[in-house]
Amino acid sequence: MTLDLDFVRSQFPALRSEWAYMDNAGGSQVLARVAARVSDYLLTSNVQTGASYEPSRISTARVAQSREAFARFMNCDPGEIVEGASTTILIRFLSEAMVGRLQPGDEIILTNVDHEANIGPWLKHEARGVKIRWWRCDPETFELDLEDLKGLMNERTKLVCVTHASNILGTINPIREIADIAHAGGAELCVDAVAYAPHRAIDVRALGADYYIFSIYKVFGPHHAVMFGKRDKLLELDNIYHYFFDKSRVPHKLEPGNINYECAWGSIGAVDYVEELGQRVGAAPGRAAIEAGFAGIADQEQALTERLMDFLASRNSVRVIGRKSCAIADRVSTVSFTVRQDSSRAVVEAVDGAKVGIRHGDFYAKRIVEEHGLTQTDGVVRVSMVHYNTPAEVDRLIAALEPVL
Repeated sequence: MTLDLDFVRSQFPALRSEWAYMDNAGGSQVLARVAARVSDYLLTSNVQTGASYEPSRISTARVAQSREAFARFMNCDPGEIVEGASTTILIRFLSEAMVGRLQPGDEIILTNVDHEANIGPWLKHEARGVKIRWWRCDPETFELDLEDLKGLMNERTKLVCVTHASNILGTINPIREIADIAHAGGAELCVDAVAYAPHRAIDVRALGADYYIFSIYKVFGPHHAVMFGKRDKLLELDNIYHYFFDKSRVPHKLEPGNINYECAWGSIGAVDYVEELGQRVGAAPGRAAIEAGFAGIADQEQALTERLMDFLASRNSVRVIGRKSCAIADRVSTVSFTVRQDSSRAVVEAVDGAKVGIRHGDFYAKRIVEEHGLTQTDGVVRVSMVHYNTPAEVDRLIAALEPVL
Protein backbone atom coordinates (compact mmCIF):
# COMPACT_ATOMS: atom_id res chain seq x y z
CA MET A 1 0.00 0.00 0.00
CA THR A 2 1.53 3.29 -1.12
CA LEU A 3 1.21 6.33 1.10
CA ASP A 4 0.60 9.75 -0.41
CA LEU A 5 3.80 11.28 0.95
CA ASP A 6 2.85 14.78 -0.16
CA PHE A 7 -0.29 14.54 1.95
CA VAL A 8 1.59 12.93 4.84
CA ARG A 9 4.29 15.57 4.98
CA SER A 10 1.79 18.40 4.65
CA GLN A 11 0.32 17.33 8.01
CA PHE A 12 3.57 18.04 9.91
CA PRO A 13 4.59 21.72 9.86
CA ALA A 14 8.08 20.97 11.20
CA LEU A 15 8.91 19.02 8.03
CA ARG A 16 9.00 22.28 6.10
CA SER A 17 12.37 23.01 7.70
CA GLU A 18 15.70 22.10 6.11
CA TRP A 19 16.29 19.30 8.63
CA ALA A 20 15.62 15.61 8.06
CA TYR A 21 14.30 14.21 11.34
CA MET A 22 15.62 10.70 11.96
CA ASP A 23 15.62 10.70 15.75
CA ASN A 24 11.93 9.84 15.90
CA ALA A 25 12.28 7.11 18.51
CA GLY A 26 13.11 9.93 20.91
CA GLY A 27 10.00 11.82 19.89
CA SER A 28 8.21 12.24 16.58
CA GLN A 29 7.18 15.47 14.96
CA VAL A 30 3.69 16.70 15.86
CA LEU A 31 0.67 16.90 13.61
CA ALA A 32 -0.81 20.33 12.96
CA ARG A 33 -4.22 19.00 13.95
CA VAL A 34 -2.85 17.90 17.33
CA ALA A 35 -1.48 21.35 18.08
CA ALA A 36 -4.79 22.90 16.97
CA ARG A 37 -6.69 20.62 19.37
CA VAL A 38 -4.41 21.47 22.29
CA SER A 39 -4.86 25.18 21.58
CA ASP A 40 -8.62 24.76 21.19
CA TYR A 41 -8.94 23.01 24.54
CA LEU A 42 -6.91 25.62 26.39
CA LEU A 43 -8.71 28.56 24.80
CA THR A 44 -12.29 27.27 24.87
CA SER A 45 -12.81 24.55 27.49
CA ASN A 46 -10.03 24.85 30.05
CA VAL A 47 -12.01 24.10 33.21
CA GLN A 48 -12.05 21.24 35.70
CA THR A 49 -14.09 18.20 34.74
CA GLY A 50 -16.95 16.74 36.72
CA ALA A 51 -19.14 19.78 37.43
CA SER A 52 -22.69 20.42 36.27
CA TYR A 53 -22.13 23.72 34.45
CA GLU A 54 -21.86 23.52 30.67
CA PRO A 55 -18.15 24.28 30.11
CA SER A 56 -17.25 21.58 32.63
CA ARG A 57 -19.57 19.12 30.92
CA ILE A 58 -17.83 19.90 27.61
CA SER A 59 -14.40 19.37 29.21
CA THR A 60 -15.57 16.07 30.75
CA ALA A 61 -16.88 14.87 27.40
CA ARG A 62 -13.64 15.77 25.66
CA VAL A 63 -11.54 13.75 28.09
CA ALA A 64 -13.94 10.84 27.70
CA GLN A 65 -13.55 11.08 23.92
CA SER A 66 -9.78 10.66 24.29
CA ARG A 67 -10.33 7.32 26.04
CA GLU A 68 -12.75 6.32 23.29
CA ALA A 69 -10.18 7.23 20.61
CA PHE A 70 -7.42 5.15 22.18
CA ALA A 71 -9.80 2.28 22.80
CA ARG A 72 -10.40 2.32 19.05
CA PHE A 73 -6.66 2.62 18.43
CA MET A 74 -5.84 -0.40 20.63
CA ASN A 75 -9.03 -2.47 20.23
CA CYS A 76 -10.26 -2.40 23.82
CA ASP A 77 -12.91 -0.69 25.95
CA PRO A 78 -12.65 2.99 26.97
CA GLY A 79 -12.78 1.98 30.64
CA GLU A 80 -9.53 0.05 30.13
CA ILE A 81 -7.58 3.17 29.12
CA VAL A 82 -5.41 4.91 31.74
CA GLU A 83 -3.70 8.16 30.75
CA GLY A 84 -0.63 9.91 32.09
CA ALA A 85 2.40 12.04 31.35
CA SER A 86 4.71 9.35 29.93
CA THR A 87 5.30 5.62 29.75
CA THR A 88 7.88 5.96 32.52
CA ILE A 89 5.31 7.55 34.82
CA LEU A 90 2.54 5.11 33.96
CA ILE A 91 4.72 2.06 34.64
CA ARG A 92 5.79 3.60 37.96
CA PHE A 93 2.14 4.12 38.83
CA LEU A 94 1.38 0.54 37.82
CA SER A 95 4.24 -0.75 39.96
CA GLU A 96 3.00 1.23 42.96
CA ALA A 97 -0.53 -0.07 42.41
CA MET A 98 0.76 -3.67 42.52
CA VAL A 99 2.29 -3.37 46.00
CA GLY A 100 -0.69 -5.12 47.58
CA ARG A 101 -0.47 -8.01 45.14
CA LEU A 102 3.29 -8.67 45.18
CA GLN A 103 4.33 -10.49 48.34
CA PRO A 104 7.77 -11.59 49.65
CA GLY A 105 8.86 -14.66 47.72
CA ASP A 106 6.96 -13.67 44.58
CA GLU A 107 9.03 -13.31 41.40
CA ILE A 108 9.16 -10.85 38.50
CA ILE A 109 10.90 -11.58 35.20
CA LEU A 110 12.64 -8.65 33.49
CA THR A 111 14.70 -8.46 30.29
CA ASN A 112 18.04 -6.77 29.73
CA VAL A 113 16.88 -5.37 26.37
CA ASP A 114 14.15 -3.14 27.77
CA HIS A 115 14.16 0.60 28.24
CA GLU A 116 14.76 1.35 31.93
CA ALA A 117 11.13 2.50 32.21
CA ASN A 118 10.08 -1.17 32.30
CA ILE A 119 12.90 -2.24 34.62
CA GLY A 120 13.56 0.33 37.35
CA PRO A 121 10.04 0.50 38.82
CA TRP A 122 9.95 -3.28 39.26
CA LEU A 123 13.38 -3.49 40.87
CA LYS A 124 12.04 -1.43 43.78
CA HIS A 125 10.03 -4.45 44.89
CA GLU A 126 13.27 -6.29 45.74
CA ALA A 127 13.40 -4.30 48.99
CA ARG A 128 10.07 -5.93 49.89
CA GLY A 129 11.38 -9.45 49.34
CA VAL A 130 10.24 -9.90 45.74
CA LYS A 131 12.80 -11.77 43.64
CA ILE A 132 13.90 -10.49 40.22
CA ARG A 133 14.83 -13.03 37.56
CA TRP A 134 16.56 -11.85 34.37
CA TRP A 135 15.63 -12.98 30.89
CA ARG A 136 18.80 -12.08 29.00
CA CYS A 137 19.27 -11.88 25.27
CA ASP A 138 21.84 -13.85 23.29
CA PRO A 139 25.10 -11.82 23.39
CA GLU A 140 25.72 -12.31 19.66
CA THR A 141 22.26 -12.02 18.12
CA PHE A 142 20.60 -9.92 20.85
CA GLU A 143 17.55 -12.19 20.53
CA LEU A 144 15.35 -13.26 23.45
CA ASP A 145 14.81 -17.03 23.45
CA LEU A 146 11.32 -18.17 24.43
CA GLU A 147 12.75 -21.42 25.81
CA ASP A 148 14.80 -19.34 28.24
CA LEU A 149 11.61 -17.63 29.40
CA LYS A 150 9.93 -20.99 29.97
CA GLY A 151 12.93 -22.04 32.06
CA LEU A 152 12.58 -18.95 34.27
CA MET A 153 8.89 -19.47 34.97
CA ASN A 154 7.74 -21.22 38.15
CA GLU A 155 4.78 -21.19 40.54
CA ARG A 156 6.08 -18.01 42.21
CA THR A 157 6.25 -15.97 38.98
CA LYS A 158 3.69 -13.16 39.17
CA LEU A 159 4.74 -10.82 36.38
CA VAL A 160 6.72 -10.85 33.12
CA CYS A 161 7.85 -7.48 31.71
CA VAL A 162 9.06 -7.08 28.13
CA THR A 163 9.25 -4.58 25.29
CA HIS A 164 7.19 -5.08 22.15
CA ALA A 165 9.96 -3.56 20.02
CA SER A 166 13.39 -2.60 21.29
CA ASN A 167 14.17 1.10 21.05
CA ILE A 168 17.75 0.18 20.13
CA LEU A 169 17.48 -3.08 18.21
CA GLY A 170 14.24 -2.38 16.37
CA THR A 171 13.44 -6.06 16.96
CA ILE A 172 9.74 -6.96 17.25
CA ASN A 173 9.17 -9.51 20.00
CA PRO A 174 6.40 -12.18 19.73
CA ILE A 175 4.07 -10.76 22.38
CA ARG A 176 1.24 -13.24 21.83
CA GLU A 177 3.61 -16.18 22.41
CA ILE A 178 5.14 -14.49 25.43
CA ALA A 179 1.66 -13.80 26.83
CA ASP A 180 0.71 -17.44 26.41
CA ILE A 181 3.83 -18.58 28.27
CA ALA A 182 3.25 -16.07 31.09
CA HIS A 183 -0.43 -16.95 31.45
CA ALA A 184 0.23 -20.69 31.34
CA GLY A 185 2.42 -20.17 34.39
CA GLY A 186 -0.16 -18.04 36.20
CA ALA A 187 1.67 -14.75 35.64
CA GLU A 188 0.64 -11.42 34.12
CA LEU A 189 2.38 -9.62 31.24
CA CYS A 190 3.38 -5.94 31.14
CA VAL A 191 4.47 -4.65 27.73
CA ASP A 192 6.34 -1.43 26.96
CA ALA A 193 5.16 -0.57 23.44
CA VAL A 194 6.80 2.84 23.06
CA ALA A 195 9.07 1.76 20.19
CA TYR A 196 6.32 -0.24 18.48
CA ALA A 197 3.27 2.04 18.56
CA PRO A 198 4.33 4.50 15.80
CA HIS A 199 4.94 1.69 13.33
CA ARG A 200 2.24 -1.00 13.50
CA ALA A 201 -1.45 -1.37 14.36
CA ILE A 202 -2.06 -2.46 17.96
CA ASP A 203 -4.67 -5.05 18.90
CA VAL A 204 -4.41 -5.71 22.61
CA ARG A 205 -7.13 -8.35 22.46
CA ALA A 206 -5.11 -10.37 19.95
CA LEU A 207 -1.81 -9.76 21.77
CA GLY A 208 -3.09 -10.97 25.14
CA ALA A 209 -1.01 -8.57 27.27
CA ASP A 210 -2.48 -7.63 30.65
CA TYR A 211 -0.92 -4.15 30.59
CA TYR A 212 0.25 -2.37 27.46
CA ILE A 213 1.76 1.12 27.55
CA PHE A 214 3.10 3.65 25.06
CA SER A 215 3.87 7.37 24.77
CA ILE A 216 1.84 9.47 22.37
CA TYR A 217 4.69 11.90 21.79
CA LYS A 218 6.36 9.08 19.86
CA VAL A 219 3.15 8.70 17.81
CA PHE A 220 2.82 12.19 16.30
CA GLY A 221 1.09 13.70 19.34
CA PRO A 222 1.78 15.75 22.50
CA HIS A 223 3.81 14.72 25.55
CA HIS A 224 1.23 12.29 26.87
CA ALA A 225 0.86 8.51 27.28
CA VAL A 226 -1.73 5.77 27.53
CA MET A 227 -1.90 2.41 29.26
CA PHE A 228 -4.31 -0.38 28.45
CA GLY A 229 -5.11 -2.68 31.32
CA LYS A 230 -7.55 -5.57 31.27
CA ARG A 231 -10.59 -4.42 33.20
CA ASP A 232 -10.47 -7.20 35.79
CA LYS A 233 -6.75 -6.57 36.35
CA LEU A 234 -7.25 -2.83 36.81
CA LEU A 235 -9.98 -3.45 39.40
CA GLU A 236 -7.58 -5.61 41.45
CA LEU A 237 -4.88 -2.93 41.60
CA ASP A 238 -4.37 -0.72 44.65
CA ASN A 239 -5.74 2.81 44.69
CA ILE A 240 -2.77 5.21 44.41
CA TYR A 241 -4.86 8.39 44.46
CA HIS A 242 -6.59 10.01 47.49
CA TYR A 243 -7.81 7.72 50.27
CA PHE A 244 -11.46 8.23 49.36
CA PHE A 245 -10.98 6.67 45.91
CA ASP A 246 -11.94 3.03 46.30
CA LYS A 247 -10.51 0.20 44.20
CA SER A 248 -13.47 0.20 41.82
CA ARG A 249 -12.74 3.72 40.56
CA VAL A 250 -11.01 2.74 37.34
CA PRO A 251 -9.20 4.41 35.66
CA HIS A 252 -9.15 7.43 38.00
CA LYS A 253 -7.56 5.64 40.97
CA LEU A 254 -4.47 5.19 38.73
CA GLU A 255 -4.30 8.83 37.59
CA PRO A 256 -3.20 10.78 40.69
CA GLY A 257 -3.47 14.52 40.29
CA ASN A 258 -5.66 14.06 37.21
CA ILE A 259 -4.42 13.78 33.66
CA ASN A 260 -3.40 16.60 31.32
CA TYR A 261 -6.74 17.47 29.74
CA GLU A 262 -5.42 19.49 26.83
CA CYS A 263 -2.99 16.71 25.89
CA ALA A 264 -5.77 14.14 26.16
CA TRP A 265 -7.94 16.17 23.76
CA GLY A 266 -5.00 16.91 21.47
CA SER A 267 -3.97 13.25 21.29
CA ILE A 268 -7.19 12.34 19.51
CA GLY A 269 -5.67 14.06 16.46
CA ALA A 270 -3.00 11.35 16.21
CA VAL A 271 -5.64 8.60 16.12
CA ASP A 272 -7.72 10.54 13.60
CA TYR A 273 -4.67 10.97 11.37
CA VAL A 274 -3.85 7.26 11.14
CA GLU A 275 -7.52 6.53 10.58
CA GLU A 276 -7.60 9.11 7.77
CA LEU A 277 -4.61 7.45 6.10
CA GLY A 278 -6.64 4.25 5.95
CA GLN A 279 -9.80 5.98 4.76
CA ARG A 280 -7.87 7.63 1.94
CA VAL A 281 -7.26 4.16 0.47
CA GLY A 282 -10.87 3.10 0.87
CA ALA A 283 -11.04 1.50 4.31
CA ALA A 284 -14.15 1.95 6.43
CA PRO A 285 -13.86 4.32 9.43
CA GLY A 286 -12.75 2.84 12.75
CA ARG A 287 -10.50 -0.16 13.31
CA ALA A 288 -10.42 -1.11 9.63
CA ALA A 289 -9.08 2.31 8.68
CA ILE A 290 -6.53 2.31 11.51
CA GLU A 291 -5.23 -1.07 10.39
CA ALA A 292 -5.11 0.05 6.75
CA GLY A 293 -3.31 3.25 7.74
CA PHE A 294 -0.66 1.30 9.59
CA ALA A 295 -0.31 -1.12 6.67
CA GLY A 296 0.70 1.85 4.52
CA ILE A 297 3.01 3.12 7.25
CA ALA A 298 4.70 -0.29 7.53
CA ASP A 299 5.25 -0.53 3.76
CA GLN A 300 6.77 2.94 3.58
CA GLU A 301 9.06 2.31 6.53
CA GLN A 302 10.19 -1.06 5.21
CA ALA A 303 11.37 0.58 1.98
CA LEU A 304 13.32 3.19 3.96
CA THR A 305 14.86 0.55 6.22
CA GLU A 306 15.95 -1.60 3.27
CA ARG A 307 17.60 1.40 1.64
CA LEU A 308 19.64 2.16 4.75
CA MET A 309 20.42 -1.47 5.64
CA ASP A 310 21.65 -2.22 2.11
CA PHE A 311 24.14 0.60 2.47
CA LEU A 312 25.29 -0.47 5.95
CA ALA A 313 25.71 -4.07 4.76
CA SER A 314 28.10 -2.84 2.06
CA ARG A 315 30.51 -1.46 4.68
CA ASN A 316 32.84 -3.92 6.41
CA SER A 317 33.44 -1.36 9.15
CA VAL A 318 29.81 -1.46 10.29
CA ARG A 319 28.19 -3.81 12.79
CA VAL A 320 24.40 -3.63 12.84
CA ILE A 321 23.17 -4.19 16.40
CA GLY A 322 20.15 -6.48 16.08
CA ARG A 323 18.36 -8.18 13.23
CA LYS A 324 19.51 -7.72 9.66
CA SER A 325 16.08 -8.63 8.30
CA CYS A 326 13.90 -5.77 7.08
CA ALA A 327 10.71 -7.84 7.03
CA ILE A 328 7.67 -6.04 8.40
CA ALA A 329 7.08 -8.82 10.93
CA ASP A 330 10.69 -8.77 12.15
CA ARG A 331 11.60 -5.18 12.87
CA VAL A 332 10.54 -1.56 12.92
CA SER A 333 12.46 1.20 11.16
CA THR A 334 14.85 1.86 14.06
CA VAL A 335 18.38 0.84 13.06
CA SER A 336 21.41 0.93 15.35
CA PHE A 337 25.03 0.23 14.51
CA THR A 338 28.64 0.75 15.52
CA VAL A 339 31.62 1.59 13.31
CA ARG A 340 34.76 -0.43 14.15
CA GLN A 341 35.70 0.74 17.65
CA ASP A 342 35.14 4.36 16.70
CA SER A 343 33.19 6.77 18.86
CA SER A 344 29.51 6.74 17.92
CA ARG A 345 29.42 10.35 19.04
CA ALA A 346 31.94 11.27 16.35
CA VAL A 347 29.90 9.47 13.68
CA VAL A 348 26.76 11.36 14.64
CA GLU A 349 28.51 14.71 14.83
CA ALA A 350 29.90 14.14 11.32
CA VAL A 351 26.32 13.87 10.08
CA ASP A 352 25.08 17.03 11.79
CA GLY A 353 26.47 19.23 9.04
CA ALA A 354 24.16 17.58 6.51
CA LYS A 355 21.21 18.69 8.66
CA VAL A 356 20.13 15.13 9.36
CA GLY A 357 19.07 14.56 12.94
CA ILE A 358 20.25 11.23 14.36
CA ARG A 359 21.62 10.33 17.79
CA HIS A 360 24.11 8.17 19.69
CA GLY A 361 24.12 6.62 23.14
CA ASP A 362 22.20 4.03 25.17
CA PHE A 363 18.73 5.60 24.89
CA TYR A 364 17.90 4.58 28.45
CA ALA A 365 18.23 0.92 27.43
CA LYS A 366 21.45 1.14 29.38
CA ARG A 367 21.72 -2.46 30.50
CA ILE A 368 21.99 -3.95 27.01
CA VAL A 369 24.66 -1.37 26.13
CA GLU A 370 26.67 -1.94 29.30
CA GLU A 371 26.40 -5.74 29.29
CA HIS A 372 27.54 -6.06 25.68
CA GLY A 373 30.58 -3.79 25.73
CA LEU A 374 28.97 -0.98 23.76
CA THR A 375 29.94 1.73 26.23
CA GLN A 376 33.44 1.59 24.72
CA THR A 377 32.08 3.13 21.53
CA ASP A 378 29.93 5.77 23.31
CA GLY A 379 26.93 3.51 22.73
CA VAL A 380 25.43 2.97 19.30
CA VAL A 381 24.54 5.20 16.39
CA ARG A 382 20.75 5.12 16.10
CA VAL A 383 18.73 6.08 13.03
CA SER A 384 15.03 5.99 13.85
CA MET A 385 12.81 6.65 10.86
CA VAL A 386 9.04 6.91 10.56
CA HIS A 387 6.70 6.99 7.60
CA TYR A 388 7.06 10.72 6.89
CA ASN A 389 10.74 10.26 6.11
CA THR A 390 11.60 10.00 2.42
CA PRO A 391 14.02 8.02 0.26
CA ALA A 392 15.77 11.30 -0.55
CA GLU A 393 16.37 11.90 3.16
CA VAL A 394 17.83 8.41 3.53
CA ASP A 395 20.13 9.12 0.59
CA ARG A 396 21.18 12.36 2.27
CA LEU A 397 22.03 10.43 5.42
CA ILE A 398 23.98 7.84 3.42
CA ALA A 399 25.99 10.56 1.67
CA ALA A 400 26.86 12.07 5.05
CA LEU A 401 27.81 8.71 6.56
CA GLU A 402 29.89 7.49 3.64
CA PRO A 403 33.13 9.39 4.43
CA VAL A 404 33.00 8.23 8.06
CA LEU A 405 32.35 4.55 7.40
